[in-house]
Amino acid sequence: MLKIAVPNKGSLSEAAAQMLREAGYRQRTETKELVLVDDDNQVEFYYLRPRDIAIYVGEGTLDLGITGRDMLLDSGAQADEVMSLGFGRSRFRFAAPADQPWSVADLEGKRLATSYPGLLGSYLDEQGVTARLIKLDGAVESAIRLGVADAIADVVETGTTLRKAGLELFGDAICLSEAILISRRGVELPAGVDQLERRLSGVLVARNYVMLDYDVAEPDLAKVQEITPGLEGPTVSPLSREGWFAVRAMVPRKDAQKLMDDLWSAGARAILVTDIAACRL
Repeated sequence: MLKIAVPNKGSLSEAAAQMLREAGYRQRTETKELVLVDDDNQVEFYYLRPRDIAIYVGEGTLDLGITGRDMLLDSGAQADEVMSLGFGRSRFRFAAPADQPWSVADLEGKRLATSYPGLLGSYLDEQGVTARLIKLDGAVESAIRLGVADAIADVVETGTTLRKAGLELFGDAICLSEAILISRRGVELPAGVDQLERRLSGVLVARNYVMLDYDVAEPDLAKVQEITPGLEGPTVSPLSREGWFAVRAMVPRKDAQKLMDDLWSAGARAILVTDIAACRL
């Protein structure tokens, strides 16, 4: 059986489980469950701390895992990213008191608090900056006020918490993170991984695309097909009404409303947008 690690808690946990459900895999119904066997799909799911998942996968104990890109890079584990999963996006950034301007070069010789010393240490080495790293497990934004650090490096989603603490972001993003599927480095992927990747990719497509249907008269057909070219081309079928056609095409979800406006202006009528439950491309 394929052995897959899934976050047992935190911001990635429920989103990972939901994506696997949408991909057709069983998931636990009780948070106390540590292992779930999906016999129909020949998969065993292990629910672990997100920070530990890269270690288990890198050691070969488990075949695959879902974790954050920042946690993989911080772990130093012998594991690689297989595919990004489109949720849990965040940025890893520097922050310092807002009462003076800061740059990455200003961190030379300073105390820098973080929950990601491995990731941060590698970045500072690349920048040629030497700082004293202070590892904290949480509430990193309080380190400066408490006199533990001069600046911090932490995961940022909106930046609201940092601003409330009187801190200001500076420098480029150290890491752009999101949930990823990982596997052990340097080994052949086990049987069943291709199917998992296809299913997860299908979920991503279904989330990011919608199906657009509309009717159009023959004189406007070429024009509307330019607006909705689809993936390999739209489906065009004649209607019982002479000179009219039904057109169907997949379009990006984020563009759907604008495309409906453009289609209406181009002569399309009876325009419908429907969700896609699953997809294979």
